Amino acid sequence: MAKFRRNHADQSKQSGGMIAKVGIFGAIIGGLYFLFNFFSGGEGPTIDWDQDEPSVYAGESHFLPADIRGSQVYHYKRYALSYNEDYEQVNWVAYILTREELQQPWAERQDNFRPDPAIRTGSATPSDYRGSGYDRGHMVPAADMAFDASAMDETFLMSNISPQARNFNQGIWRELEELTRDWAKKFGRLYVVSGPVLSEEPKGYIGRDNEVAVPTAYYKVLLDLDDPEQKGIAFLLNNEVNYEPLYKFATSIDEVEALTGIDFFADFMPGDLEDELESTYNKDLWPFSKRKYDLRVEKWNQ
Repeated sequence: MAKFRRNHADQSKQSGGMIAKVGIFGAIIGGLYFLFNFFSGGEGPTIDWDQDEPSVYAGESHFLPADIRGSQVYHYKRYALSYNEDYEQVNWVAYILTREELQQPWAERQDNFRPDPAIRTGSATPSDYRGSGYDRGHMVPAADMAFDASAMDETFLMSNISPQARNFNQGIWRELEELTRDWAKKFGRLYVVSGPVLSEEPKGYIGRDNEVAVPTAYYKVLLDLDDPEQKGIAFLLNNEVNYEPLYKFATSIDEVEALTGIDFFADFMPGDLEDELESTYNKDLWPFSKRKYDLRVEKWNQ
């Protein structure tokens, strides 16, 4: 597969169009408000499955990435995901990350990895990862939900887990997760979509109970629609140890959509604004941390 070593077109000079547009901005924020309420515990209609299956909340589906044929979308307390049975993991996870939530006291982490009873076809299990040599990598990080004990507990459902090389999970992926929280605190609110690249041939399969694909790479897509500027950025990272600065793997949302086949912001905003935010990105608007990079190279990668 292609190595995602450097961005193909650094469009950091094309930030002029990122400033919020009057009128359109109000409409976008209005829509985002409903999405924010949904993922912040706002009530929605409950899916009426068999009584022995857990209920999940159905939200405003047009705020989520477009459906993928053969996959099922599930809604949890603070996030949603699309589950791919063929690979026994998500196509994507999507949620809102806010400064207010991140500044709340963290609940105590309980590493309660377990099968997800909501997945109709059955999810992967912890035993699938046992002895595989791969970490149980979170797509929704536990720390992103640490303000809510029950929401954090849901991140340990195996539907939210993917096989990651240890030095990737604890290295550059950790750095990107921590920076995403830093950016959410700085900007106030981010829309986050993460997942494995399943369009490329897997590195292999693991599992005693299921065949869990080992992705060759992962992506994270970030969107900021609040004042003073609207902006988006994406990252593509190989599932392996990495010693290069994270900013070298920044790219456009369009590139990730082309690679994965996922339309991340279908019907989310006016088409012209979507085109602009997805085709351009400015690394200078997303502050990177030399300290975190040094920690990764000197400690986390070891």
